[in-house]
Amino acid sequence: MNPGVIHPADTHDVIRVRGARENNLRGVDVDLPKRRITVFTGVSGSGKSSLAFETIANESQRMINETYSAFLQGFMPSSSRPDVDLLEGLTTAIVVSQDRLAANIRSTVGTASDAGAMLRTLFSRIGEPQIGPPNAFSFNTPSVTAKGAIEVQRGQNTTRERAEYSVLGGMCAGCEGTGRVSDLDLTQLYDASLSINDGAILVPGYKVGGWTVRFYAESGFFDADKPVGEFTDDELNDFLYKESAKVKIGGTNMTYMGLVPQIRKSMLSKDREAMQSHIRAFVDRAVTFQPCPACEGTRLAEPARRARVAGVNIAQCCSMQITDLLEWVHSVDDPGVAPLTGALEDLLRSFVDIGLGYLSLDRASGTLSGGEAQRLKMIKHLGSPLTDVTYVFDEPTAGLHPHDVPNMNDLLRQLRDKGNTVLVVEHKPETIAIADHIVDVGPGAGRAGGDICFTGTVEELRSSGTVTGRHLGDRARVKDLVRRPTGAIEIRGAASNNLRGVNVDVPTGVLVALTGVAGSGKSSLVAEGLANRKGVVFVDQSPIKGSIRSNPATYTGLLEPIRKAFAKKHGVKPALFSANSEGACPTCKGNGQVTTDLGFMQGVTTPCEDCGGRRFLADVLQYTLGERSIADVLELSISDAQEFFASAEARVPPAGKILARLVDVGLGYISLGQTLTTLSGGERQRLKLAAQMAEGADVYVLDEPTTGLHLADVENMLSMLDRLVDSGATVVAIEHHQAVMAHADWIIDMGPGAGQSGGRVVFEGRPADLVAARSTLTGEHLAEYAV
Repeated sequence: MNPGVIHPADTHDVIRVRGARENNLRGVDVDLPKRRITVFTGVSGSGKSSLAFETIANESQRMINETYSAFLQGFMPSSSRPDVDLLEGLTTAIVVSQDRLAANIRSTVGTASDAGAMLRTLFSRIGEPQIGPPNAFSFNTPSVTAKGAIEVQRGQNTTRERAEYSVLGGMCAGCEGTGRVSDLDLTQLYDASLSINDGAILVPGYKVGGWTVRFYAESGFFDADKPVGEFTDDELNDFLYKESAKVKIGGTNMTYMGLVPQIRKSMLSKDREAMQSHIRAFVDRAVTFQPCPACEGTRLAEPARRARVAGVNIAQCCSMQITDLLEWVHSVDDPGVAPLTGALEDLLRSFVDIGLGYLSLDRASGTLSGGEAQRLKMIKHLGSPLTDVTYVFDEPTAGLHPHDVPNMNDLLRQLRDKGNTVLVVEHKPETIAIADHIVDVGPGAGRAGGDICFTGTVEELRSSGTVTGRHLGDRARVKDLVRRPTGAIEIRGAASNNLRGVNVDVPTGVLVALTGVAGSGKSSLVAEGLANRKGVVFVDQSPIKGSIRSNPATYTGLLEPIRKAFAKKHGVKPALFSANSEGACPTCKGNGQVTTDLGFMQGVTTPCEDCGGRRFLADVLQYTLGERSIADVLELSISDAQEFFASAEARVPPAGKILARLVDVGLGYISLGQTLTTLSGGERQRLKLAAQMAEGADVYVLDEPTTGLHLADVENMLSMLDRLVDSGATVVAIEHHQAVMAHADWIIDMGPGAGQSGGRVVFEGRPADLVAARSTLTGEHLAEYAV
């Protein structure tokens, strides 16, 4: 080919998007350069994720799935084609989201990565004494032994032979591989003064008349009308401890199980982080967990703990901090397993490079923050030889201390420099600054957003006049005058995880910022010293449980006073104004849409023809409040709804209080009926905060309340925190954002490092004193940020 002539294959250097209308996008057109870092900016709810994830990434993954056979597609999750006119230049997309890892009781950092499997293989090959294959070191594999007669067919003859079968697993039989045993407080399970039919069972979900209580009342093992305190020893044993027995209840054959084994099976076999809040509260109240005495909390059977490599067993390896484990693996000098130890070293080094070297492989995956989970997912991609891949990141700096952000930026650059396209949805100025290309979406949120406000370089963005451009250089002034504490919450001898017997006084009546690098012990301090105290509400980052039927109105309880207001005005039942009850359209069952299952092909979802997608019966929509039907109300944004329910013709004070809290946390742009599954992680956390503010707690503990917030919205969040404190509450914010640190009345800084290098209080005092001293990493970065 002649020099200077571009090969046709090299002309496909951009991803072209034309007419994107997903969610609130307004038919946007944009070109994204390949093999570059493109950062999507804009206020929360402006449409960034709709463009990056729900349009570009979803269509790429959908088209990849279509290359598989129809048989395989039948087993794969299906997604509909995004609402867009044209997408060109797509490459294979890999999404690295903030979704937490599955909170399974058996899931650990080791099982979620390949590190656990590699270690099991290493010990099965060179461990002394030799005990068996990799499964012999797996706490998820029980030991099985069987013997008896089997039938063997040879030609036309069948003979019976005696055979034995055994599998050596690594699961501890005492705790079934969970590493813990539980002790139940029976007084929390039942009220001895009541009978079963009078509500003796105190376990959440066990309601008189429901199947869970009928299961015991009709079992025939005891008199359900006799107080439990008057049961004979045999009756009490049958009620509490009886193992599986066949009974007939309501004409149906069922397997009866005593209350204690039933609770162990239905509740205690799950990870605490995966439980609903009321179940978690019951478990915390009724159950005491302690390390399994048989395996000392390692989850592993004795043979697995007996085998050693270089003087260390596999349980000790998994409990090491990853930085220490990396040194140990490097010391294993055996040519026979050199490829395995080399691969394990590379994997563990990726943990360290990405800032997770303070973790251990036996850390439960459900205890990782969203930011930690996202970085764990990144690890598998760092050493990948694939190129021309599109990586799509959702706020990769979430949960990172300012000290760690440059390391994350280096990783994004490495992915780009290998020839990949990197798309990043981000708010942090430090990461926006490394972009090769900026796409600013807005100008506002929800219906006020959905347009492309700017495309270009970072320097051009600064002078563009957009909301992001104006706030890109924001700095905060450290408070000169701080509030005076009204008292203190004493924490003494906190020693969970990496905490080193921490003693600290948390001042009350003020805004406290709890700071420190990721892994320094902030969350451990809160969990042990604050979260379970009376009068304390802890708004953590656990995901909101919800389905396609859940929305902000149902989650916050807002729909209840609205339904009652409609019912009172027209003299009808409130159930008519629920899409989950009597008022639901029978055709779509209140979903507003009908999905046609096409087997192995992608299903087709269309608006319900009978209700027009409005979810309610036509008769119900004739009832109005302030000239709006219930469907019209659910389509209102939260800000518009606040104004509507404050008007004379539609005044509903209880609804106004809830809406005011939603506006305070920066969710005014979301519609009342928007499904929870469409909200971002930051939006869900703020929705949870608004709901829990109704409890009127004395102390609010917030886990990174600025997650997902645009620079322009941080000020609004700080104003809301000020209002909480001025109303008499104490607010403790676990935060990395320097603006929150500067605005706080008191800072408790954990560190000095992460993991074994952390676990201590390295500073407590006013933000101004921390800036003046510059004695910690937090102090240094706050001093650089403050004006």
